[in-house]
Parts: sequence; C-alpha cells; structure tokens
Amino acid sequence: MYDLEKNTLLSVFDPLSFSEKELQTIQSCLEKISLKKGSMILTSNEVVYEQYYVQTGCLRTFYLDKSGKEHTLQFAINDWWISDYTAFFNTQKSILNIEAIQDATLFKLTRADQEKLYQEIPKIETFFRKKMEKAFSSFQKRILENLSLTAKEQYLSFIFKYPNIEQNVKNYHIASYLGITTESLSRIRKELSSS
Repeated sequence: MYDLEKNTLLSVFDPLSFSEKELQTIQSCLEKISLKKGSMILTSNEVVYEQYYVQTGCLRTFYLDKSGKEHTLQFAINDWWISDYTAFFNTQKSILNIEAIQDATLFKLTRADQEKLYQEIPKIETFFRKKMEKAFSSFQKRILENLSLTAKEQYLSFIFKYPNIEQNVKNYHIASYLGITTESLSRIRKELSSS
C-alpha cells in the first residue's frame, strides 16, 4: 500500500504513465513535507542535495546581497519544481534562500534518488530534461525582459505569467522580483487602474 496516494504520485510526473512497480520505486524516492508560511527550506551557504515539487502553496527563491537587500528570482506554485539549481547540480553551497510564502505541501527528491530513478525508469530522465529546457528558456526570457522592458511592461508580463500569484504574494516580494521599489509598484498599479 502506498503512503502517498497514487493520483498524487502521478501528478508529480504527469503526463507519464507507470506500472505498479515503477510507482513503488517513485514513492520510495519522494518524501512528503508540510511547511508553514515563513518556513525556510534552504538558506544560503548550505550544500544542496534536494529539489522540491510543489503540490500546494507558494514558495520563493531569493538572493540576499551584501547590503541585506532581497532579490526574488523565482516564485514556485502548484506543479512547479524549486531548488538552488546551480548548487544542486554541482553539489555546492547555495547562494540562494527558499522560503514558503504560503503554507505548502512539497515532495522532496534528492540528487541521489533522482539518479536512481533515471537508471530504473529511463522515461523520467526525459521528463526532467524537458522541465529543465522549459525553465532555462523561461529564465532567459526573464533576463531579456529585465534588460529591455519598462517597469510597467515587466509588471504586466508578471501578472500575465503568474495570474494566481499576485493576490497571495506581498507587494515587496513582487517589487523585489521586478527589481523595483514597492512605491514604484504602487504607482504602476494606480496608473493601470485609472487607464
């Protein structure tokens, strides 16, 4: 009998289909974690061995610069994966922090268990390759937007990409993600609501 419901396991690796034996192997590699809002699952300067699948809730990855200013790199909501991937892929110390900004349910997958799944269920390697390709493309697009779009255009792009995040995230997290002040964000919202 599975500790995790079969539908939950299938949702992690949707749209793949698995045999009962494969589901048992997957279950043995995933650890379910419940987080309260404000909890940290990663702080800078820790060696990173895990990545996390977000079943429910919202997390953010952020960098803390030398002056103590936070720079939000990513939000992760339902059906997203999150980690400090530079550190994860190289088994190095992290430079990023990951915080639950809502209560969250996650599934933890270690690098060693991911390699085990690649060996025992090869189609999972293709799944992760496609996820990484999509993430790389998204980060590249975000860099280009930060270089070429106005703050207002970046905000519009943000609410288009993350329609379900804005109402659940604090203004300073959004401003940090956009690289602007909370005052600038308020001004943009006011301008958009009056037009």
